[in-house]
Formats: sequence, structure tokens, C-alpha cells
Amino acid sequence: MFIHTKSAMADYDTIVAGGGISGLLSALVLSRHGKKVLVLEKDDIVGGNCNSYMVDGFQVDTGPHAITHLREGPLRRLMDEYFTYMPFFVDYGHYYVRTDKGLTKIPSNIKDFVTFDVLPRKDRLLLSQALTKALTQMTFGMLDENHPVYDFLPKGLSLDTYDFVNAISYFLSGKSMKETSVSRVLYGSSFVRDSVSVDVFKDDEALPDTSYASVITDMLSKYQLRGHLSSLSRLATNKVAYAQAYPRGGLKSILNAVLYSMPDTVQIKTGSRVCKILTDGEKAIGAATDTDSYISDTVVYTGFAKSLPSLISLPSEYKQDLSRIDQTLSLTIWLGLKEKMKEFDYTGSEVWFRGGAYWAMPISNYDANIAPKGKQLVGFTFVIEEKKDIESEKKKALDLIMKAVPGIEKNIEMTHYQVTIPEKAAVTINGFFAGTRSPVKNLYLAGTDTDRRSMGVTRAAYSALELLKAMKEDKKL
Repeated sequence: MFIHTKSAMADYDTIVAGGGISGLLSALVLSRHGKKVLVLEKDDIVGGNCNSYMVDGFQVDTGPHAITHLREGPLRRLMDEYFTYMPFFVDYGHYYVRTDKGLTKIPSNIKDFVTFDVLPRKDRLLLSQALTKALTQMTFGMLDENHPVYDFLPKGLSLDTYDFVNAISYFLSGKSMKETSVSRVLYGSSFVRDSVSVDVFKDDEALPDTSYASVITDMLSKYQLRGHLSSLSRLATNKVAYAQAYPRGGLKSILNAVLYSMPDTVQIKTGSRVCKILTDGEKAIGAATDTDSYISDTVVYTGFAKSLPSLISLPSEYKQDLSRIDQTLSLTIWLGLKEKMKEFDYTGSEVWFRGGAYWAMPISNYDANIAPKGKQLVGFTFVIEEKKDIESEKKKALDLIMKAVPGIEKNIEMTHYQVTIPEKAAVTINGFFAGTRSPVKNLYLAGTDTDRRSMGVTRAAYSALELLKAMKEDKKL
């Protein structure tokens, strides 16, 4: 039992519980604003999912990553304002689907989608109409944020088309199309960007019996929105190099840049699991580990918000909200290849193969030093169900890889598995995001379960900026 009096002198200005990338970015930002910060991390290393390590000569990341919104996003703002060392980024490339014929780029706008021959022609036209309707409704605030993708789909689509849409939903939210909102697909990961160009409203000679222009203009006429074409966003899953990138040297290069930029006013203690957030009356005053306790003016919790009730007394309604946080379990299979394969002669990622959803990324194509000379490293990530047997899920995932890339098994010299929770909260229709402020005075939250925008490191950066904003508004900075 830890007892502290109101007159106890604070050891630190802020204690950050959790040394993942969200916690480290929060510590960096606060320290740059003059705060003395203590970071408490339960593991022996910091970084969480933003890390890399060696396996049999190959450098694997903790899951494949693409750093989104890099040119004008939250991580760019943090780097420009608070980093003293900048990681080097390589253009990400394109998104693909793999078929028996090889790779096909996912279209960069609705017009291209009409000619996306991976799916049946009838389905493409029906989906184009549905996308146009959704884009129109979203632009003018008429799209229900909780409207599931599945309910928005036209009737009579083929099984392949449902499978493809389901894969995109898993890629963007970590959940199926029945649990993913239409707005998430439109907003997520730069899938919607820029304005509809005038030329997409011209007749497409490749579709003489169904004018693309008439499909669009008829849809717009229903909403009397012809005068607003310049404000409509378009579906954009390709040509994203200016918005997305991969860090040369792997994820650890981002982690190292954050650590290198950390001033001396930040102290990091690893192997220090926070077992209690200390309070005095109705305010947080510090944190306790299994062996020590520390007093601070504010506490920033960056662990799983779902676990917060085990550390501190909270209002029942808030605990109920936290229980609604939805999560996804992922399986990543890293394959070290004896030699480079033509099937992976690209930069970017694959997000679908008929019969299964995965995210595949040949990361050694961005930096040859990630794999031994002449060899190649490819990561495949699958969403798996927590209740299912992990070993059977591994076998199922490997079988799909063998089916998608025939002959790859002859070239594999290293196989490494990772089972992780890639985001602390999945972006689902009925899910909950905790936000920055807690009901307890002086207790703030940061992490990928406090902000639903984008994903991964980018979402962590959003949460750090929201923390900075909230603490400034509360006159803590």
C-alpha cells in the first residue's frame, strides 16, 4: 500500500506509463516543452511495435509497416519540430492484388476502377456507382459514420468481389466488412484524397455500352450536386509515394531517431511494470511499479486503455466505455528467401489474393542491407481470430502463401512468426476510442486506442499531438 501526503514533493513533472512509440513520442514532446519526464516500460526494450531485430541474418520489423501521411502528417510535424535527427524515408510504392496472372495495381480513382479487370465487369460498374454515392454523401455530410461496408454494397456481387472488399476492410480496420464503416474505407490510409478531375466525367471509349460519365452525372443529379464537383474526393489507393514511405534501415531507424532526439530531462526505466497509478483524492499524483513508487504532477498512460481499470479507480460509465474497445490479433510470417524472386520485384504491398486477405511487403527492396547479400525478405500479415488455435492459423496462412506464389517453398531459408496486437484499438463501428483526457484529474492517455485517424506510427503521432494540445489547454504546459 502506497501512502502519499498532499505536501509530497514531485519527483518528476510527468510520468509516462509505457515505452512504446506512443509513450516515447509523448515523452519527447513534453520534454521539449521543459518537462522532466520519467518513462516506465515493463519490457526490457522500448519501442513496442515500432522496432526491428535480427533473425538468422535477416532484419525483421515487428510487422510490415507503411508510414502514412508523411509529407504533411502528424509524424512530419513532430519530426520537424522536435527531432534532432531525421530518419531517411523511401517512397512506398503501390498497392497490388495478386492473381494467377501476377500483380495488378489497385486503381487510383473510380474511372480506373471501372476497368479493374481482376473483378467481373458487372461488379465493377455496380461498385463504381456505390462508391460515387458514398463519396457524394461523405462530401456533404450525409454519410452515416456507422454504416457498414457490407450493407452499402449492391446486391448480386460475385464471391470474388465480396472477398476483395472484405480484404480491403481488414486492411484498413482490422475487421470484416460487416464491422467496418464505409467512411473508414473512404478516409483510411489515403484511400480518399484530392478532387475529382474534370476528365473523369468524359465518356470512356472502352465502355461504349455504359457511359462512365452518365453513371456519375446521374448519381450527382439525384443529389443536385453538379455544382460541387471540385469538392468531391476520389478513391485513391495508388500513386501514394508523396504520402507514404518506408524508413530506410527498418522501423528501428524511427525508434533510434526518437531516442537520439530525447533530451537529458527524460529518464527511461525498462523492466518497470506500472502496477498502480497513485492518486490523492480525485487527482493522479504518480505511479508505482512492483518495487518503487514515483510522484509527479501529471501522469500519461500509454498502455492498453482497456487495462486502465486495473490500475486506478474509475467511474463505472467510463469503464464500460473502455470495455468496448475492439482489438485485432495479427499473425506475421517473415520469409527469408535464398535469392530474389521476380514475384516480389516491386515496392509497395499486396493486400489480397483470391481466397484470402493478407498484407505482403518485400521490405528488403527498400534497403538491401535488411537481408544478406543477394537474398530477399518478405513479410506477410494476416488477421486471425483470437479463439482459434495459433498453430492451425500458421499452417492456414502458409498454405495461402504457397498458393499465391507457387514454388516459393523451394526458396525459403528462414521462417519467423510474430503474433501481435498491431493497434491498441481497431476502427470498428461499435468500437470505442478513449481520447486524451481521462475522468481523473492530471491523468492523460496517449496511444493508438485514443485516436482513430490513420494507423500505426502515424496514429501514435496523432495521439502525441492531441496530448500536447490537451495539456496546453489545461495549462499544464
